[in-house]
Amino acid sequence: MKKVLIILSFLALSCTSKKDSEISAIVDTACGQCQFGMTSQKGCDLAVKIEGKSYFVDGTSIDEHGDAHNKEKGFCEVTRKAKVTGKIENGRFKATSFKVVE
Repeated sequence: MKKVLIILSFLALSCTSKKDSEISAIVDTACGQCQFGMTSQKGCDLAVKIEGKSYFVDGTSIDEHGDAHNKEKGFCEVTRKAKVTGKIENGRFKATSFKVVE
């Protein structure tokens, strides 16, 4: 029984949720509404895709990265890559750093 408790304790500690841990990765980024089909808010807002799931971004905005409707590089027109650091909290990505990768 003692071994079972030790194993269960280890498993509980090792299974930390991604939403609770800091993420540092290169991810897809674009307008959540125009490119990722997100409908929970209106307008054009910056979003990232992490492990196949889309999250709106807090800590930076779509307008801080150029014209969102530029045909070649605008987030409403194309999906790009960004190197990000932050956490997923309350269904949103809280960015502490966000740099578009050219």
